[in-house]
Amino acid sequence: MAETETIELGKFERYLVEEFYDDYRAGEISRRTFIRRVAYITGSMGTAALAMAAVGCTPSELPKAGTPIPSATPPKPATTPTASPTAAATVVPVPGARSPLSVPDGDPAVVGKDVKFEQAGGYLAMPTAPAAGGAKRAAILVCHENAGLTPHIRDVARRFAKAGYAALAVDLLTREGGTPGADRDKVPGMLTSAGTDRHVADFAAARKYLGTVDGVDGARVGMIGFCFGGGISWAAATKIPELKAVVPFYGPTPDLGAVPAIKAACLGVYAANDARITASKDPLDAAMTAAKVTHEMKVYPGVGHAFHNDTGNAYDETQAAQAWKDALAWFGKYV
Repeated sequence: MAETETIELGKFERYLVEEFYDDYRAGEISRRTFIRRVAYITGSMGTAALAMAAVGCTPSELPKAGTPIPSATPPKPATTPTASPTAAATVVPVPGARSPLSVPDGDPAVVGKDVKFEQAGGYLAMPTAPAAGGAKRAAILVCHENAGLTPHIRDVARRFAKAGYAALAVDLLTREGGTPGADRDKVPGMLTSAGTDRHVADFAAARKYLGTVDGVDGARVGMIGFCFGGGISWAAATKIPELKAVVPFYGPTPDLGAVPAIKAACLGVYAANDARITASKDPLDAAMTAAKVTHEMKVYPGVGHAFHNDTGNAYDETQAAQAWKDALAWFGKYV
């Protein structure tokens, strides 16, 4: 590999490579995992080395030329919650969840099920009780992180259902067989290979599907996304004019030239210690102000990237609870 070789990464590819480099430097993932994920994003070990060098890896950290993609690190054995012999035996806690807002699968106030629509699918959560006076419910689309439709994202959908919304968390890997059976290290590459346009189209289809669900007002739909999903939410805001409100959590910004197309009211969520993403806030803020897009940009103090995910190391209960409260207030006002 010549020293002058470089690689041109797309917006989401660079975003993810940089994110995994941060995780590697913080000791949250191993070098093997870092290399595997980058190789699946870029397509080969050779291009992985170029991408790793581009984000600051030292020569000693780069994979050697000609080596194959490493095998996966065997996952730790999963622990299965022990069922209680009581009536609550069907309630299954979310693995790793630490948030007091977490809503376990089987909570009697919420009903959840897997659904299919067009070429995609996902997890739909609804309140068990009908809306007061027979009214139709507003709905929230949920976009997952780079790990796909995980138990945590299903939990987030149930949290919205407990707050009175219909919530549909889309699995952007439906065509590839769905998230549960996917190799975790391959998922980011599968997502970037599919492309932003396909993901946005799946959310456009999901919005239409919600209009066919009994008890749901298909004209009152918002969207939220986290990390990678925050970026997809920004992109969706520029291409799905029917969305009433969008709340992207620390995701890559949309193309600024597309900002005037945004019709949704946007609440951008950022972390004070997430310099890589928060640095992009001001240009986007200025573009939305110039385009007269209803918006607010909030920076939460003392926290880093992914502070809302209570199954991850960056979780901060205080700021996650505040951001959730702010998101609900935003949707309550605009959806």
